[in-house]
This record gives sequence, C-alpha cells and structure tokens, in this order.
Amino acid sequence: MRVVIAEDNALLREGLVLLLNSAGHEVVAVAGSGPEILPALLRYRPDIAVLDVRMPPHFRDEGLRAAREARETIPGLPVLVLSQYVEGSYAAELLGGGASGVGYLLKDRVGRVDEFLDALERVAAGGSALDPEVVTELMTRRRDTPIDSLTPREREVLELMAEGHDNSTIARTLVVTERAVHKHIGNVFLKLGLPPSDSGHRRVLAVLAYLNSPQNIQP
Repeated sequence: MRVVIAEDNALLREGLVLLLNSAGHEVVAVAGSGPEILPALLRYRPDIAVLDVRMPPHFRDEGLRAAREARETIPGLPVLVLSQYVEGSYAAELLGGGASGVGYLLKDRVGRVDEFLDALERVAAGGSALDPEVVTELMTRRRDTPIDSLTPREREVLELMAEGHDNSTIARTLVVTERAVHKHIGNVFLKLGLPPSDSGHRRVLAVLAYLNSPQNIQP
C-alpha cells in the first residue's frame, strides 16, 4: 500500500520508512512539520497516513488537526496516529466521529513490528486500532458504571474488542472458541446497554462511545 508518514523525529521517521518498505509497502512522501502534512496528503492521496500527534512548529496537536482536515478533504482516508504518551482525549477525538479507518497507537508499539503492521493493515482496510494502554486507561478511570458488573473474562473481551480485534483474533488470544467469544460479547453489550453488532469498526466505535460518554466520566 502507499503510505505518507508525518514524524518530526528523523530517526523514527527513517525507521518507519525502512520498516514499511521492508514489509512491501511504498512510502510516497514524508513530512517533518505540521504545515507539510496536508499538502503531501492532497498531492499523493495515499492508502493510509501515519501521523505523529505533536509536530512542529508548536508541538501541540498539529498531526491530529491535519488528520481531521485530511479526512474532511479526502473522505475515508485511513489515518493511523502515533503518540509518545497515553492521551485519551486525543484518542476519543479521533475515534469518536463514527468513522472507519482510524487508529491511535503509542510510538512504543512501532517496535513490536508484527503488532504495528497488523494495526496498519487493519486501519487501511477500514477497521480500527486503539493502543491497549489507551484502552486500559479509559476503562480504569471509570467508577460506579456497568463496567463494574463485567466478569474478568468479559473485561478481557471488551479490552480486545476496543483495540479493534475481530472475534477470531480474540478467541486465539484468550485460547477459547469463537462461540464463547460471541457469547461474551453479547453479555458485554447487554450489560453496557449497547446494541449488539458483529461489524468491525461499528462495534469498536460503539464501545469507545460508551467509554467516552460524559455520563460515564467520573471526576
């Protein structure tokens, strides 16, 4: 697939280029600052954009803003955002719009090559990918909500589901049958008051909408 990379750290940027090229993908452009991102995306129209959240000149949310602008100009453009730290609000903002083809990973995940490439391909195909550490933060900061009624196994299933994994992957990870996973997911949606769905990103976004809904956020 054709990829545009936006990352100001030259070492990480070149590492990403090497990694993606070695995996059979084509890096068509790189950007080292926020203002360079949108023009590169509009010019090359890649299959996916890999963007750092904080970019020069201000190191705030230039990458995230560029991702939003690009998806408005190029509807459906898959975007995988990278961040140095767990920033749940950025993940919620990126994934909360009900759109497919979006992901949010910590930069440390790049070093786990298979996981990173799996997330990249999942997002490029229209799915979602959320870093496990972000999922953990979103869940652990909830108090006195229906999440407390989930069994330990249901919580494991919810976490993997929120990361963007399908039923077969969840089954392999937990060493259970897909039938068991389907049953656990049904229980999760029932307890959280969410409509059941086996459709990839809609399922992920439904979970994230619950985790980030104002009524569930405790001070």
